[in-house]
Amino acid sequence: MGLAVVSLKKGEGRLLKSGGMWIFDNEIATIMGSFVNGDIVLIHDFDGYPLGKGFINTNSRITVRLLSRDEQTVIDEVFFEKRVRDAWEYRKKVVDTRSCRVIFGEADFFPGLVIDKFSDVLVVQSLALGIDRYKEMIIELLKKVLKEDGIQIRGVYERSDAKVRRQEGMELVKGFIGPEFPTLVEIEENQVKYQVDVKDGQKTGFFLDQKYNRLAIQKLCKNAKVLDCFTHTGSFALNAGIAGASSVLGVDASALAVDQAAANARLNGLEDRVQFLCRDVFELLPELEEKKEKFDVVILDPPAFTKSRSSIKNAVKGYREINLRALKLVREGGFLATCSCSHFMDYELFTQTIGQAARSAHKRLRQVEYRTQAPDHPILWAADESYYLKFYIFQVCSDR
Repeated sequence: MGLAVVSLKKGEGRLLKSGGMWIFDNEIATIMGSFVNGDIVLIHDFDGYPLGKGFINTNSRITVRLLSRDEQTVIDEVFFEKRVRDAWEYRKKVVDTRSCRVIFGEADFFPGLVIDKFSDVLVVQSLALGIDRYKEMIIELLKKVLKEDGIQIRGVYERSDAKVRRQEGMELVKGFIGPEFPTLVEIEENQVKYQVDVKDGQKTGFFLDQKYNRLAIQKLCKNAKVLDCFTHTGSFALNAGIAGASSVLGVDASALAVDQAAANARLNGLEDRVQFLCRDVFELLPELEEKKEKFDVVILDPPAFTKSRSSIKNAVKGYREINLRALKLVREGGFLATCSCSHFMDYELFTQTIGQAARSAHKRLRQVEYRTQAPDHPILWAADESYYLKFYIFQVCSDR
């Protein structure tokens, strides 16, 4: 039996045709043939011109996710093994692979699938119905490819517990794939050791995307007094500590995160210089300002303040407020590292918001560098959702 055919409306599919991988429900004219959600379908333009193959799911606004631009491609184990090998070979060239994101969804041409490698453990997040059918096959192929490089994977944990799965009509899933194993995994990054909680940590357990941004702040932190806001499990704070900061204060509203951060400080022998505080950053920064506290380096690594276009105005207010408060805490000639991990807070809007905060704080900013996510989270042009992390380092000068 032949595959169902999804035909686009005339003038639609601009994202797909420019290199993107999604087709939205309002771009589709007809679906001819029988299918069940999760099946592979053929994609045709309004005039019948073939555009490729992809997964269909009519429960989702993203109705089709592209797999191949060649409709003659056979989607089988050989197809997926080639993509797994390509993803791993790329990482070997661009990052420290001891812990890294091995598969980054659409940017690695695996729509809806994320796989992180923490030392000898894999953490899997499947967010699309079509790829979910092939998930275990892909995991086995990845284990095979890694074994060829002498890497024996001792366990796989699934963290498909993101709410976005409900938009695909899927249940939230969390648990072991294969034999159970201890879910606290020790990793090392930038000479800093961490205990990663792959079972109960945020998302897949640890934010690998900031790897080289954390390294970038090390050179600023020798003998410095450092404030790390939204510290999570202490990663920026510990990079400051390992670089020789005189004192570091990491702040997070989560008691669990602060406990994990303190344990990570002890793991690195930094507990004498790196301290953690469980507080709301928005409440703490004005208090520190009132006490006339000053820091050589202030780091802002907040969670995404918006996950949709509808809440972007409130997000802008949040980013402006924390950057304004942080700027007032940086001593003359000190440094501010600030970032946004929200795709919807794009580069232009984030840059504009920081500029507004600087003017309100009567500070002048000298840009040291602008960075994005680590290269194991590649940015696929025309797939805007793959470009989400914006990271600035500024020297802060008085406005005079």
